[in-house]
Amino acid sequence: MPVMREILTSWYCSFGKCCATGDCRVTNDIAGKDTLRKFHLSAQVQLAKQISETVQLCQQSLFIFDEVEKLHVDLLDAIKPYLDHYDSIDTVDYRRSIFLFLSNTGGNIINEVALDFWRAGRDREEITMEYLEHYLRTELLDSADEDSAYSRLLEENLIDFLVPFLPLEYRHVKLCARDAFLARDLLFTEEALDDVARMMVFVPKEEKLFSAQGCKSVSQRISYFLP
Repeated sequence: MPVMREILTSWYCSFGKCCATGDCRVTNDIAGKDTLRKFHLSAQVQLAKQISETVQLCQQSLFIFDEVEKLHVDLLDAIKPYLDHYDSIDTVDYRRSIFLFLSNTGGNIINEVALDFWRAGRDREEITMEYLEHYLRTELLDSADEDSAYSRLLEENLIDFLVPFLPLEYRHVKLCARDAFLARDLLFTEEALDDVARMMVFVPKEEKLFSAQGCKSVSQRISYFLP
């Protein structure tokens, strides 16, 4: 999550200064991990209050919610008014704010689509966001309970974009390993990158095409190659 946060905030702040100091880094864990996973009513009020206060200080605010599939539906209900199409709520304009929900939900359908392209001899670069979004929306709506946060947000058109992350292939795993070595100012060889990649688990069982873990797990593997 720290690496992803740095990438997202660098991209977001490239649009311009949104804070008086010009420092737009996302540094706050708004409600805390325990609060987000164990919902109660003081949490719902606190979240709404802190969102409002943050946007009053900085209209171009970026809110990131990780592992959103674990959030209680009532907690997401507290966020819905800020996502809806209002000019303002309580005299505060939220239209310049971005709410980003990170989730592992939909990973299976993404892998299936990528595997179908591979079996058809097509490049993964041919998989467009629009093509995958159709499958993702269908999967999320079909698999979600009627009262789930996902179904409510999708059915009410409160999610503007679904951005899929394609699974890592062997060559991508090597790039993750290379970046991990560079981040620690360590020398490496192609053989070392291959050794790291071979330590990873690849799926499906027959093709062994995609890494079962992400870049974070790859970077942890290089510790085995340190003197």
